[in-house]
Amino acid sequence: MAATTMQGRGPPTKGIQLYSPTYFGACALGGIIACGPTHTSVTPLDLVKCRRQVDSKIYSSNLSAWRSIYAAEGLRGVFFGWSPTFVGYCFQGGGKYGFYEVFKHLYGDTLFPNMNKTVVYLGASASAEFLADMALCPFEAIKVRMQTTLPPFAGTLREGWSKVVAKEGYGGLYKGLYPLWGRQIPYTMVKFATFETVVGMIYQTMGKPKESYGKLEQTGVSFMGGYIAGIGCAAVSHPADVMVSKLNADRQAGESAGKAMGRIYSNIGFMGLWNGLSVRIVMIGTLTAFQWLIYDSFKVSLGFPTTGGH
Repeated sequence: MAATTMQGRGPPTKGIQLYSPTYFGACALGGIIACGPTHTSVTPLDLVKCRRQVDSKIYSSNLSAWRSIYAAEGLRGVFFGWSPTFVGYCFQGGGKYGFYEVFKHLYGDTLFPNMNKTVVYLGASASAEFLADMALCPFEAIKVRMQTTLPPFAGTLREGWSKVVAKEGYGGLYKGLYPLWGRQIPYTMVKFATFETVVGMIYQTMGKPKESYGKLEQTGVSFMGGYIAGIGCAAVSHPADVMVSKLNADRQAGESAGKAMGRIYSNIGFMGLWNGLSVRIVMIGTLTAFQWLIYDSFKVSLGFPTTGGH
């Protein structure tokens, strides 16, 4: 297997040492900037996707859904659930990108310097997402309940948080954690490993080392690699995404996660796990492309190298 070619501590970059705590903190900030706003911007898609996952007959199409929601509730209704989305994915983005850089350096440079690069990417991304989802889970639970119940479970993040805690305790905010891990960890493993691999292939096809291209060209490669990675992410994680939506909307009091998933699956069947896939491919492909573009542009603005292609 090919060994990693990752470098150890690099020279100072605009006063920030590569692979220093400050560097990793900056990467986490880049993840916040990349993920919070982008996920929030596609709230209209996410809203319709979640509702169609829970009830496939609620709307005849995405366009009819948006027309119906806008006619009844205006623009606020189309972006319903934006606040838990924004807060949750700011936390998740910071953890995902920040810890990915930490674990990639730890696994690839320190602990297993001769390990195959793809294995390093998979291990680092899985470790990072495991931690990031603990921060995301409470906000994802509130978002899904707000978006999939009619009339809405709550009108704001604060109201939703208060209702869940009052009725179910803080444990109610984490009842979807296992399926969230089941959705997000494979998703992130595909997202990072595919991105790193595709970016490397693009530079190989272009025929010159990454460093010979300008920063604008490098971030363009990041965008292209991100979109390709996003398509794979959507397909791999979609059944678990459907189950997360169903669990948060339809799990009965005192019911174990395993029992709830078995009951839900018996109701919707295998094909039901793929409700809303086309919408999610568009949403996740676009999201992932822009996240990598924003993240690598932020790194470039601080004088850091872009991700991948080494």
